[in-house]
Amino acid sequence: MRLVLLVFQLTIAVALIVSVLLHTAKGEGLGGIGGSAKLFGSPKGMEKGLDRITWACAIGFLAISVVLVLLK
Repeated sequence: MRLVLLVFQLTIAVALIVSVLLHTAKGEGLGGIGGSAKLFGSPKGMEKGLDRITWACAIGFLAISVVLVLLK
């Protein structure tokens, strides 16, 4: 049971990392160095879907972490 949860947690962790990296830059942080910063960005439909995927991965990761701690 624990091994299955660890593999599932690893899969969700990779999905969470990928979903965070797919987000567009929304500020003038490091993206402003190259002149590609946007001051007023409009959220697109794809961006909203990516937000939902990111939140689902984050909640799933935290839930599995709590379950793994309780199983210990």
